[in-house]
Amino acid sequence: MKKILGITGLLAIAPVMAQKLVYPTAPKDGTVDEYFGVKVADPFRPLEDDTAAVTTAWVEAENAVTRGYLDRIPFRDAINKRLTQLNNYHKRGTPSKHKNGKYYYYENNGLQNQSVLFEMDSLNGTPRVFLDPNKLSDDGTVALTGVFFSKDEKYAAYTISRSGSDWTEIYVMDAVTREPLPDHIEWAKFTGASWRGDGFYYSAYGKPEAGKEFSNANENHRIYYHKLGTPQEEDLLVFEDPENPLHFHSPGVSDDERYLFLYTSGQGIGNAVSVMDLEAENPQWITIESTQEKDVSVIDVIDDQLLILTTWDAPMGRVVTVPISNPSRENWVDFIPEQNGVMSSIQRAGSNLLIVGVEKDASDHFYLYDLKGNLVREIVLPTLGSAGFASSKHHDEVFYGFTSFVYPSASFSYDLKTGESKLIKSAKIEGFNPGDYVTEQVWYTSKDGTRVPMFLTYKKGLERNGKNPVYLYGYGGFNVNLNPAFSANRLFWLENGGIYAQATLRGGGEYGEAWHEAGTKMNKLNVFNDFIAAGEYMINEGWTSPDYLVIEGGSNGGLLVGATVNMRPDLFKVAIPRVGVMDMMRYHLFTIGWNWASDYGTSADSPEMAAYLLGYSPLHNIKNDGTPYPAILVTTADHDDRVVPAHSFKYAATLQEANTGDAPKLIRIDSKAGHGAGKPISKIIDEWTDIYSFTFQNLGIDPSK
Repeated sequence: MKKILGITGLLAIAPVMAQKLVYPTAPKDGTVDEYFGVKVADPFRPLEDDTAAVTTAWVEAENAVTRGYLDRIPFRDAINKRLTQLNNYHKRGTPSKHKNGKYYYYENNGLQNQSVLFEMDSLNGTPRVFLDPNKLSDDGTVALTGVFFSKDEKYAAYTISRSGSDWTEIYVMDAVTREPLPDHIEWAKFTGASWRGDGFYYSAYGKPEAGKEFSNANENHRIYYHKLGTPQEEDLLVFEDPENPLHFHSPGVSDDERYLFLYTSGQGIGNAVSVMDLEAENPQWITIESTQEKDVSVIDVIDDQLLILTTWDAPMGRVVTVPISNPSRENWVDFIPEQNGVMSSIQRAGSNLLIVGVEKDASDHFYLYDLKGNLVREIVLPTLGSAGFASSKHHDEVFYGFTSFVYPSASFSYDLKTGESKLIKSAKIEGFNPGDYVTEQVWYTSKDGTRVPMFLTYKKGLERNGKNPVYLYGYGGFNVNLNPAFSANRLFWLENGGIYAQATLRGGGEYGEAWHEAGTKMNKLNVFNDFIAAGEYMINEGWTSPDYLVIEGGSNGGLLVGATVNMRPDLFKVAIPRVGVMDMMRYHLFTIGWNWASDYGTSADSPEMAAYLLGYSPLHNIKNDGTPYPAILVTTADHDDRVVPAHSFKYAATLQEANTGDAPKLIRIDSKAGHGAGKPISKIIDEWTDIYSFTFQNLGIDPSK
């Protein structure tokens, strides 16, 4: 395949681009809200009711317009065929060894909607299916989100999500016979199953109002204990905090089942944590940290000492120890001090070693330490990229998975004694040669003078002719790291001469707390300015021009795209805001939106905060004066209860009503799908087919030639 940038390519797709789009009329009312004396119109308020007849009719009409546009793109079928080929490769996850001596790993034969969990008696033994989520639904829309073995390995609780929702159901199976048990938990959320004895702890909300399961605010997260063989209504309420209904509560049980840990989060950038000795005569909660100002994670209990990873007094992270009998912060002692990089993870490896992850310049690095806090060696990874380790204090077998932009996921074993890595399995994709591509990390200067890194991936030998299509991606929020990772769908862009640019924006966690906080609340404009500066860099360095610059982001990244389009509509040709937070004045009123206040602030906080949010809210800053906007494809889904579809509904309706030029402003509303996690491969391919079809169509490029 090759790209067509000249007149021939433009003529080939002109009939579709010449379509006169007639957008559906969205339901409106006269709603006007007032924030500290400032009146703000919200005319499309009826679209917040996602189950109302007028909303469902509008959704149907919008999808008809969108499908009418996308399905007439002449090269859409060719894109779908190639994406199907690129995704049809064997994928095998990193194995892990359990206390029962068995090995477990996920595998997908190519186009299975969901990966299957396998079990083996030995590393080279015969695999047998342990749990196949493809059998849980006919269309692959039930996703397996976690598997949690009891301490004695006799039972396994597993969590599922239906149609992409955050709502979680818990089932239980006999881990030896693989027979299902009758236990079933509903209306759980943001939870696993923490086993103790013949039952487990989990977190859940009360049953929501019928018809509002995916939109109403979630409040009063509780912890329960479920004993096997009993109905959910008999589960023991272990913890609740009605005075703080907007907190998350998560349980954890020590390996010896003696200690129960309680993590509380939701209204700070970190978490609080307490511990209870379940073997004490009168068990009581003992506070380890009471505030949510910093991150605090208990790694293990070693000789009555807690091993803790924290950002307290260490913006880049440190490891401390403290007696479990008196664990408050004033008693913490440095075990592994702050590093030159963000300390992101720590886990046991064998009886006397630790694997410590450190983030440096948006790439993973791992180190081996002993239980006295002494560095043993760095674990050498194949190249710059991302890795995840599977290890345990119960044995010395260590495995890890590795990936990078042009390095499909591969699994390795790691010898703790020699430091040698041995490849177990790597992915092979037909027609893809990693050696044909190059990844580099560049640095550019943002509006306020801050230097920002960005990864560029493209074909070797690509010329700086100002006409290369660039796909600029960013996130910039919630301390989330954007590290190198492989995507088969991204290969389609690269093999058609495109450049993939991934900007390491402020608001993320790649450089610790300071980097994160520089992109939060009344510093949020830094994130948008960083993204704009990334696009300007690609133009100024001769890689591309505004006619070939595409931006995309999801969730908080959807907000990023919506805000930057309003700020610089002249800079981009195509914009793809996916499942975005578009209404910054009301986001905190839906499902778990209140949880984002630590990054955004809310319109109820103060006049200053309300004015700041109103100043960049994508919904409220769409121009209506004839200023040409890029072609925009908004995406959302009917079961998205993370960022409710109302954000995208109101944003799209406002775009379509405004005078922003002739480029298409479409919305793609998926069904039986949510925020993105657990989406079946069939839906993923369909979505990327539409995104690329829309993108290439509006770039004037026919990728099928």
